[in-house]
Order: sequence, then structure tokens, then C-alpha cells
Amino acid sequence: MRTAKTATARALIDPEIKMQAETILKELGLSVSNAYELFYRQVIAQRCLPFELHIPNEKTMEAIENSRKGNGESFSTPDDLFDDLGI
Repeated sequence: MRTAKTATARALIDPEIKMQAETILKELGLSVSNAYELFYRQVIAQRCLPFELHIPNEKTMEAIENSRKGNGESFSTPDDLFDDLGI
């Protein structure tokens, strides 16, 4: 026997992130409530977040800070970026 769903979970998030995520959820046939419940169930089942989190290394943190300050590199095309990365 299932219990009634009566608890509420609220979160403040960036409106653009919310819109993009809800668009994807809709394509998957899920409501936001369904997605929250799936996330919570995975937290319970795995007893942790259902994805890996990593602490950025020093080089990554420097790149993040430079980007936040507007000092990051920019490229005109993806090919230019890939050439810079050597891939």
C-alpha cells in the first residue's frame, strides 16, 4: 500500500537551468515531481549522490576563476578550440 504524497520540497535555482531541465524532463515524459522523487530514491538506494563529484584541482580552479573574471580564452570555432587543446 502506497502512502499519499503530501511532503513538499522547494529549491531556489537559476531560471535558465530550470527551464532547460524541465524541457528535457518533459521530453523524457517526467514531471519535476517525478524527477525529484527519482533523485531522492537514488540518494536513498546508493546512500550518496547518484553521480560523482570531484574537487577541482589547482589548474581547474585557476581556469574557473579566470573565466569568472572574464579572463578566459575564447575561440571563434570549435576547431580552433580543439587545435589549441591538441585534439
